[in-house]
Amino acid sequence: MKMKNFIKKGLVSMLIIAATGCEKFLEEDLKSELSPTNTFTSTYGFEVGSAGLYALTRAEYNTWGEEDAFMHGAACVYETLHIATDIVEAINSDASLTAFANLTLTPEERFVASYWRWAYSVIASANEILLFSEKNNNWDLPTDKIRFQAEARFFRAYAYRTLVYLYGDVPYVETILYDFQLNFTRTPKAEVLGYIIEDLKFATEYLPDNPDNVKEGKLTKWAAYHLLSEMYLLQEEYTLAEEAALAVINSKYFELMKTRYGVNEKLPGDVFCDLFIENNQNRKSGNKESIWVLQLEFNTIGGGSNSTDWTRRAWIPNYSSITGFVLADSLGGRGLGQIVPMKWWIGTGGTNLTDNITGIFEATDIRNSNYNIKRNWYYNNPAETSLYGKKCNITESTWFSVKHLFPALTKFFYGRAENLTLTGSYKDRMKFRLAETYLLLAEAYLGQQNPNKAADAVNEVRRRAGATPVSAIDMTMDYLLDERIRELVGEESRRFTLVRTNKLIDRVRTYNTTLSAKITERDLLWPIPQSIIDANRDIEFPQNPGYGEN
Repeated sequence: MKMKNFIKKGLVSMLIIAATGCEKFLEEDLKSELSPTNTFTSTYGFEVGSAGLYALTRAEYNTWGEEDAFMHGAACVYETLHIATDIVEAINSDASLTAFANLTLTPEERFVASYWRWAYSVIASANEILLFSEKNNNWDLPTDKIRFQAEARFFRAYAYRTLVYLYGDVPYVETILYDFQLNFTRTPKAEVLGYIIEDLKFATEYLPDNPDNVKEGKLTKWAAYHLLSEMYLLQEEYTLAEEAALAVINSKYFELMKTRYGVNEKLPGDVFCDLFIENNQNRKSGNKESIWVLQLEFNTIGGGSNSTDWTRRAWIPNYSSITGFVLADSLGGRGLGQIVPMKWWIGTGGTNLTDNITGIFEATDIRNSNYNIKRNWYYNNPAETSLYGKKCNITESTWFSVKHLFPALTKFFYGRAENLTLTGSYKDRMKFRLAETYLLLAEAYLGQQNPNKAADAVNEVRRRAGATPVSAIDMTMDYLLDERIRELVGEESRRFTLVRTNKLIDRVRTYNTTLSAKITERDLLWPIPQSIIDANRDIEFPQNPGYGEN
């Protein structure tokens, strides 16, 4: 794709080149008319560059090849942000996940470099827009320049967010580096976080205000405020985090969806499942909860490809491997069950397992309804007449050994009758939504030692779910982390949440029996990719503690 080649042009930093470890990445086969000096000469050219930046950003969810797959070659890299936490097991999964699942990471692990490479590619592309926007004087509107700069600075902040969560101190690069550089140093995490916040504050000032006046998927200042709240929490600036979250909540542009809406409004279901039905993510569907939505529509220009978002394959069981089943969109499409939910939070209700674990949901909580967690599976292959229509029981083996059947989150169901072997998902992805903003607000109040207000914020979400309000006396960080599972499991990057709240080690020791005796302080960070250390020949580039010598 031309856009893919155009994006590559921006990845000229030696830091990023070193991270790829791949000669193909250095090939420059782009058309002359798509070079930055010829493209960034008008508002239209910057629209093209901006579209490429959005596409590169959503490549975070890529996996195997195809046109727009940036991080690929094995399982979905996104899975590594859930493995070795308190919510999923990765037993007998793709070999590319083993080191993450066993906490045996080394600097040579492929996915350790994937997020580094992806993030610095986003940063390079954002920096390119910022650089050329200062050189261009041909704008359609006087506000175009600063709007594109606000977008670029948001994405730069978003990429650095990933880097500081995963690696700690990382090189801060704020412009395009056209000369080879072999002497990068690690900028302290606190300093990088300061730059992130400055970028997001700029974005809150200059991104568009009204989400009804922008194209679907385009950023508004409220996405910047939402992310700013999270970054203030990471900085432990709890009052500022509160203010940023309240800016979104009080903007009056967003509301928690509390009544049925969208394409399946008249069909059996509930409002929580409505949020995740295809075509229900954007505002045109009636969804006023979404703050930022990644656009992945099927057969749509600018939409996704079969490799854009593979999170569905991670969460859906490999049920079609069981005799008596065939692939069906109503069963979630094609899944592999790369990661499987732990019993302690999802429960075992509706199965034939002897251990009756209730999980963390109340009976009235719609997030635990059959519309949102599928626990009852029935054979659907009419050719298997002796089985057709009968219940297939979940067992220890189907859940944890072969991963063919287990309670499944329907928020990730996706299938198309015309191509049920589709491996990706073309459903738009809600990246930020108001329910999480309320939970960020609750986190800010807990940081200020105000459990009463924290409970009020959480109860906004719980009331929508039909759950009993939490009292201030029970409003702890652990309760909030449980609530984030109930509301956001699979949507949030769980590792980021646990690192930010300083609860990763404690929660793994409490809930992850596989790793409870193994996790240490070392595991709070990933190692620096060895390719980066090896390439930085002119100055020492320290490795993170516990991952060996340089």
